[in-house]
Amino acid sequence: MELIQNSKDLLYIAISISVVGLAVFICWAIFYLAMILRQSFKIIKEMRERINKIDEVIKIIKEKASKKSAHIALVGEGVKKIFEIIKKNSEKSSKKKKRKK
Repeated sequence: MELIQNSKDLLYIAISISVVGLAVFICWAIFYLAMILRQSFKIIKEMRERINKIDEVIKIIKEKASKKSAHIALVGEGVKKIFEIIKKNSEKSSKKKKRKK
């Protein structure tokens, strides 16, 4: 039993080796494609988590800023009232001085 009897047998052996090599290459390429997709999914998941954390921080900052702006508005109104009272007192004292003269 000879392995190669004519050129047709040699052609079949070459074709079978090529098909096996192509199959190995395709399996290797699919494996690496799967690993790349896995890494990209991990990266996307991490980015979503980071974006959610950033969003939470921004919400907290907005809440604190709105509380501070409310405090600032109250302080502004208080200062305005104080100036009004001082103005009234100064007007009263200036009227009293004019009456005394």
